[in-house]
Amino acid sequence: MLPHPGILALNHLLEAEAWARDKLKPYAGQCVEFRSPPLPALRLDILDTGLLGSAAEDAATNLVVTIGAGALPALLRGEDALLREIGIEGNADLAGTVQYLFRHLRWDVAEDLSKVFGDALAERMVSEGRRFAAWNRETTEKLAQNFAEYWTEEQPLLARPAEVRRFLADADQLRDDLARLEKRVDILTRKT
Repeated sequence: MLPHPGILALNHLLEAEAWARDKLKPYAGQCVEFRSPPLPALRLDILDTGLLGSAAEDAATNLVVTIGAGALPALLRGEDALLREIGIEGNADLAGTVQYLFRHLRWDVAEDLSKVFGDALAERMVSEGRRFAAWNRETTEKLAQNFAEYWTEEQPLLARPAEVRRFLADADQLRDDLARLEKRVDILTRKT
């Protein structure tokens, strides 16, 4: 039976970094389960080598990592936003190690591409990929700004922040004026 593609990908990252495997070795024999509904859970067994294997169905789970539905959009906002979409339950030491690996283990794309295309072309592909990602991020931000401007200026669907502040100040002033008027009326009605 072929290993799960997720296990192959994680082991590929771990094989490139001896320090990462060393971090996992003390937890050999423990089971980590990744949940990301509606996908089926991925159960991993930490091996003596620091790599990962498929865990048996009846193996006790030492750590459960739940990836929320908002993880993909959060990934675009950065690592901290992504971490807020991930829940971790179980062995605290193992949880700390998994979080550390998540923050520090990186895929060296250029190294993998250089095995197929050569060093120069691989570096060029990676730099162009970064430029494309930056362009995509910038374009998304500009598009959002344009929609916001359109909905506030051209087709008023949203209120301008200054207008909202002015409305709130006017509402506060009206409330205060009404309270003063009620007190005057109350005083006048008591005198008669």
